[in-house]
Order: sequence, then structure tokens, then C-alpha cells
Amino acid sequence: MIKKLVISMCLFIAASSVAQEGTASPYSYYGIGEIKFLGTAENRSMGGLSIFRDSIHLNIQNPASYSNLKLTSFAVGGTTNLTTSKSDGKTADTQRTTLDYLAVGLPVGKIGIGFGIAPYSSVGYKIENRTTSAENINIFNSKVYAGTGGINRIFAGISYSITKNLNLGANLNYSFGKISSDVIEYRFIDGVQYGTNESNSSSVKGINATFGLQYQASVNTKNQFSTSLIYEPENSLNFTNQRTLNVAEESASIAVPNTSVVSPTKISFGLGYGQARKWQVGTEIVWQENSKMTNRFNDAVTKATFENTTKYIIGGYFIPKYNSFDSYFSRVVYRAGINMQNTGLLVNNQAINNQAFTVGLGLPLNGTFSNVNVGFEFGKRGTTTTTANLVQENYFNMTVGLSFDDQWFVKRKYD
Repeated sequence: MIKKLVISMCLFIAASSVAQEGTASPYSYYGIGEIKFLGTAENRSMGGLSIFRDSIHLNIQNPASYSNLKLTSFAVGGTTNLTTSKSDGKTADTQRTTLDYLAVGLPVGKIGIGFGIAPYSSVGYKIENRTTSAENINIFNSKVYAGTGGINRIFAGISYSITKNLNLGANLNYSFGKISSDVIEYRFIDGVQYGTNESNSSSVKGINATFGLQYQASVNTKNQFSTSLIYEPENSLNFTNQRTLNVAEESASIAVPNTSVVSPTKISFGLGYGQARKWQVGTEIVWQENSKMTNRFNDAVTKATFENTTKYIIGGYFIPKYNSFDSYFSRVVYRAGINMQNTGLLVNNQAINNQAFTVGLGLPLNGTFSNVNVGFEFGKRGTTTTTANLVQENYFNMTVGLSFDDQWFVKRKYD
């Protein structure tokens, strides 16, 4: 067991020190980038649903879930993303593989403790805008926008079972990261090249909290009713900004003010119904006050504004027979879900919406409480509406999560 703990801590340290390029979306240019899903493969396979209580799966979306654990749980997951972007009759394909989360949950009687790390937002884009002289096609201006980086979140929390039906919990979150963006402008005249390169970088830090509640009660001898509430109050992400202008071989630093970007209030509320270890279905609504979101540079010239976000989720799972001895596939967890949302971003007065359908499998490892969770997500974000001159992204995500569960830190009675 000590070996497992050492490996867990090594992975934790490695993940916090390695930068990822987690997106290739042009929409990550705005605000603080593309907001990532803060949950495990199990939750993601149900459309993002976070309401169910579980004794062996760590739920990092709702800190109230930690005290449901009966075994120490180590969870790690990653995603491979394939995206086809369409705009103005042209298409482009991209692929990214990222680490999604690394977390540990510890049961201590009525108390549960959880901690880990996960990406909060990702920036990754490259956009070129070229204009040609009407008189001479050999004279044109080319402006390239490119950005990388993102924000990671370290979290640590505690949960307490007030009664056998009601849990309360809270996380303390520390956000950190770096975002870099370049604006490269070229002017070509009869083979003579002139160019400027504006490089911007921002280091970001911020602290906030997440509060959670979970309640479950029996409706009859078999079925149960579940409800969940998650509240994340508004806080600030503080950006330390730098800008450098390069012209030919000359370079100069330009003073730009540091900024503070609001990480808006977020509320999630969900209801579920079903039979534990057999089947459950649920629905959840997530509301976020994104209208307070801004860009990290106050002088950023964009055609974007922000609006409040609402996300609707329906999902659930089915287990044919969780304690079957003769059929492995009867013990497999089958999951599915859908979600729909307006992302909170408006470009050229056009809302950027997202819809996704998810399916997944929970594959138990024989002789243990551990399992491998595989999820598949098919979705669409944005639009090709010609009046708005935007990009539509059709994406496919394959997520693999590992959940290792055992009785750690138990004193042996016999050697």
C-alpha cells in the first residue's frame, strides 16, 4: 500500500508541473479560454451528471460526496479529442490528448477528505486574417493570432455526514497558470517583407471555494430519491501581464496594467431516482453568471461579449447484476447522457452553443473494487452561420479513467 501512495504522490507532482495544450478551438481566444469539464470519466459518461452517491467512485464535482466513500480511492483520467472545424466552406482537423484529473479520496468515519488537481481552462488557437490589395495581388497584409496555455486548479476538501441521508462538504481551490498570446503582422510589398510581433503573457493566480450538499432518501424498499446542490461563489483571478513588441531585430517592453477577471458565481442543482447498484436516472441544471466575465487585457479588441450560462443535463446508469459470479458483462456499468448549454460567449452577437451525447462503460477489475471507466462523447459547438462568420466544431472525445479502491492505512492484525 505504501508503494501505491508513493506512486500517487509522484503522479500528483508530475501533473502539476507539466503544461498541457488542451484545446485547438478559436473560441479559446476569448475570456480565460475554454472552460474544461471538472469531473471524472464516470460523471462525464452520464452527460456530466454529478448527483449520485457512491461508495467506491470519487466524485470531484461535489465535495459533499467525499464522506460517501467506504474505501480509499485514487482516480486518474485523460481524454483524447478529435475535432473537425468548419468555416466559410473550409475544414480543418485537430487532435489533442490531455490529463483531465488526478485525485485521492480518504474515508475517516463520518468524514471524507478529497484532494487533487485538474485543468480549469485551456487556451490553444491559431487564426490568420489576410487582406490583399485590389490593385496588386503581390501586396497584402497578414495578421496571425496565436495562443497557448491555460489555468490549472488544485483542490482540497472535506465532507461530513450529518445523518445517513445528508452530507455537507466544501473545497478550497487554488488556481494558477500561464497564458501566452502573440499577434504577428506582416506586410508584403513586391517581395519585401515588413513585420511586427506583439507577444503577450499572463501569469494567473486565484483562490476560491466550492460548497456542496447531497441528500438521499428511500422511497420504498427498493428505490431511492437523490438530490444535489453545488455552489461556487464569485471570486477574482488576478493576472500579472507583460507585453513585448518586436520589429525586425528591435525589441521593446510595453507597460500594460495587471488585471482582475471575475470567475463568476456557479450553481448546480440536480434530482435523481432509481435503485442503488442497479439503475438510476437524473437531471441537473447548471447556472453560471458569465455576464460578468471579461478579457484579461483591457485593451483587447474583440467582437465578443458574455452572457449568463445555463446547462441542462439528463443521464444515468444501468447494472444488469452487480454481484454476478458467472457473467462479467452483467457486472459492467452502462452509462449514457446528454447535455445542452449556451457557453456564455457571444461573437458578432451570435451565441456559441454546445450540445453533446455521451455513453460509457464501467469495467470492473476481477477480484477488486477497482475499475476502468471508458467514455465516448459526440458533440457540436458553434455555428457556420454566414452572417456571423463563425466556426462550427464537431468533436469526439474518448475519456479513460482509472479508479483504484482499497483499504489503505489499516493496521494489520497478523503479519
